[in-house]
This record gives sequence, structure tokens and C-alpha cells, in this order.
Amino acid sequence: MDRRSFLAGSVATVAASSFATAQSADEIRIGAPLPLTGPLAPEGRKQKRGYDLWAAEVMKRGGVEVGNKKLPVRIIYSDYQSATPRGVQACEFLVNQEKAQFLFAPFGSGAAKAGSAIAERYKIPMLAATASSREVYDQGFKYLFGTFTPNETLTDPLAALVVAKAPAVKKVAIFSRNDLLPLSLATALREGVKRHKLDLVFDEKFAIGALDFAAPLTQMRAAAPDWIFVGGYINDLIQVRTQMRELGLKSQVLTMIAGPAYEEYIQALKGAAENVSSASWWHPSVRYEGEDMFGSTQKYVETFKAAYNGDVPDYAEASASAIGAILQLALKKTGTTDGPAVRDALAAMNVKTFWGPVHFGPSGQIDSLTPPVFQIQGGKTVVLLPDEVKQGDLKLGIS
Repeated sequence: MDRRSFLAGSVATVAASSFATAQSADEIRIGAPLPLTGPLAPEGRKQKRGYDLWAAEVMKRGGVEVGNKKLPVRIIYSDYQSATPRGVQACEFLVNQEKAQFLFAPFGSGAAKAGSAIAERYKIPMLAATASSREVYDQGFKYLFGTFTPNETLTDPLAALVVAKAPAVKKVAIFSRNDLLPLSLATALREGVKRHKLDLVFDEKFAIGALDFAAPLTQMRAAAPDWIFVGGYINDLIQVRTQMRELGLKSQVLTMIAGPAYEEYIQALKGAAENVSSASWWHPSVRYEGEDMFGSTQKYVETFKAAYNGDVPDYAEASASAIGAILQLALKKTGTTDGPAVRDALAAMNVKTFWGPVHFGPSGQIDSLTPPVFQIQGGKTVVLLPDEVKQGDLKLGIS
């Protein structure tokens, strides 16, 4: 795609923005590059639903409180077609041409890391709804803030749970998409495997966009793992699980991240999704009271269901709404849209929200959440950890 066609696509997306208002100095302009087409489109559409819900609720209340007035919100979307370099271009375009005052980061760890350089250059706060890898936050940047805890906060509880509930598990297989988040998850799990003195019998990567997994899955089957861990995104994981079943590849425990938290994963796989374990940064069963506009987890879930035909929000959608609510709190606190001032308010933030307690560490990554571990049982997600929201126990075996 050349520069001219990229810009034309961006402008078209702006014209279709769900909550457009007349362009004015008296509005909050947020640039939101998303993968609305291409292989990451399912994830991109989820983030958009979360953003749109927050913006709609803001507008019902007359806007975001900034100083002694309320300002309308304008989210300017740009589809970067699931290509990280285009995501970086989108960030630059949204800042320079569309005059975005704030940025919602591109989807995932890799694209968020790349795009954050633009936010840092122009001193524009960027909030990342779906970036968990420590590598995103180790650049020394001051304007990036993310609502996902580090990947080991998912893999460490999983490993401890498997060892406690399935002591016969000794051999582990890791299969990862060659992308920043899945590779970082794999690194974190390897540490857990080593710590619990398990035997890593298979450890391979698959290419972005891969569709045929027969060869590596056949090799994995020969290694006879007790626990299989697959890291990737929803389309990857549906394909891998389908082909595992076709090849008769089974294990006592099957863990996949990220994807099983999405209703689409369960709908696509039906019985093949049963007993797949996972972890995520939020679950609708948690119960937090918040200072944010939504007020509580329960009220957020009810608002989401009312807006989206009874759909229950997953962690990606909730996180997208959360970064809007967090920005809203920072704007209210500062009473200005000045980028450095809002950045300072985010860095000092220590509040309760429907997403959970929000405090950002020195790197900008949230350090105040305990992510839930869950398993698909009876066609639904059942929380296994933490104990305060536990709904069931780990079940072994896959069909």
C-alpha cells in the first residue's frame, strides 16, 4: 500500500466514525488505529465495540468533564489491515493530520510497542487495551500506559494449578505463533516449567498466517505431552484445535491463550472447546466497585449487554472500555487536555474501576490486577482462580 492510498483509507474510516461530532477545538479527539480487516479483524472489532460503548455512554452524559465544562468525544478510527507497519503509519497520520490529542494503541503487544514511539515523540498519552508483554514497556517511554499485567501473571498461576490438580502431568509441549505476545507467553511458561521441574518435550513456533499445522502437530503427538500450551490469537487457536482433533492429538491438559475467553471460540469449536483452559486479564464474574462512569463490574456488564443484543463482554472489550474510562478520570483530575498534564495524572493514578484497581508501575504497565484463570466446561467459561471469584475446579482430559 502506498502512502496516498493509506491516507485515503484513513479518511474514509474517519468519515464512518461511530461517534463523530462537528470538528471543533471544544472536543476530545482520540486516534484509534485498529486491525478492522485482515487476520486480526476479530480482535480489532472487539476493541472497537468496547471503545464505542464508552463513547456512547459519555455522550449520554453530555461529554467528558474537563475543568468547568463537558467536552464531546470524537474517536477517529483507522484500519491498518492487521499489518504492524501500517499501524505505526496510522498513529502518525492520526496525530499529524487528524490532530488526535490522545491515542488508543493498536491491537496487541507488537503493534502497541511499535506505535508507542509515535506517542512518545509527540508527547501524546497512549493507552493500550491489549498489550501485556514486558517488552512493550521496557523502552523507557513516559507516555504509554497499559491495562494488561505482564504475561507471567497468567502463566504462573496456570502452572501452579496444573501441578497441584494434575500431579501426573510431567511432559509439556509449547506451540507459539511467531509474534510478540505468544512468544512472550511461551518464555514465561518455560520459566514455570523449569520451576516446577516438568519436562519440556516440544517447543516450536508457527508462522503468522499459517493454516496447516499437520506437520508440527504430528511431531508433538509423537512426544506424547501431558500438557499442551498453545499461544496465538483466536483464528490460530481454532485452526490448531480443529487439526489436533483430526490428528487424534490428546493430552490431560490443553491450555490456549488468547481465544477461549471469546464466545466465538466456543461457538466455532463446540465440543472441541470442552476442558480447554486459559487465563485472561478480566472476567465478567469479577465484582469490582469503581469511581469510573460505569460504577461497577455488574453495571458495566449490564450496559454492554443492553447495547449489544445480550452479548456478554469479554476481557478485550472490557479493557477497551476501561482505557476510555481511565482517560476520562485523568481528564477530570487535571481539568485540561494538555498531553503532559494528563500523562502525569495517569502516572499518579490509583483508583478503583469496573475493570479492577488501576495503578500503573514506573514502566506504565498496570501492576494492580490479579488475572482470572478459567476453563471451558459445559460450553461456558468457568473461573478456577483466584479463589474469591472461583466457580469450579480444573477438569482433565480433552476429546
